[in-house]
Amino acid sequence: MVLKSIWIWSLAFALAATTAAAGGGNSAERLAEELRSYRTFQADFVQTVIDAQGAKVQEARGTLKAKRPGLFYWKTEEPMRQFISADGDRVTVYDPDLEQVTIHPMDEQVAGTPALLLSGEVENLAATYDVTSRSFGEKTREYTLVPKSEDSLFLALTLTFYDGELQEMRLEDSLEQRSVLNFDNIRINEEIPDSAFELEYPDTVDVIQGAG
Repeated sequence: MVLKSIWIWSLAFALAATTAAAGGGNSAERLAEELRSYRTFQADFVQTVIDAQGAKVQEARGTLKAKRPGLFYWKTEEPMRQFISADGDRVTVYDPDLEQVTIHPMDEQVAGTPALLLSGEVENLAATYDVTSRSFGEKTREYTLVPKSEDSLFLALTLTFYDGELQEMRLEDSLEQRSVLNFDNIRINEEIPDSAFELEYPDTVDVIQGAG
């Protein structure tokens, strides 16, 4: 599954935390409010993958941008180049090294991936996830989402905000891999033209239409 390769992260916090667990409904509503305030989101990122034995198996750098409703663009740099765009109806993935483009419909499973929390609908988080939250001091708040569906692409997702700014996303997948996206050079609600989300690739690549 292509989107599985995108969102694989984890990190252990070394913070002295004052924990305040909140009810699922209240936490989901508060997270939706945080995310809803993001009309656009742009950032550089470092993605680190840790295997079940605790060893770092992968590190990648890149950029992403998201715009509501439904627009998303992701690029990782060499040596693992990959380009991904979403337009609300489909997800297009370009792998230059494979000379291959794969196009997936934006079905319910794909729409529930972590990336699209930044560009898709967030009104019904409580229907899709069990959401809890806790605070670290006065400015840092952490939300953990556990999917209710057994078919989800991940087991748990944690989003960390500092002073209202999303700075980290951590994930545990079904292969017991843990991974993390750390964001830098964050820009929130800057204007982004829709054309910035268009994915360009050579006419010579193989184009594969994914199943719906």
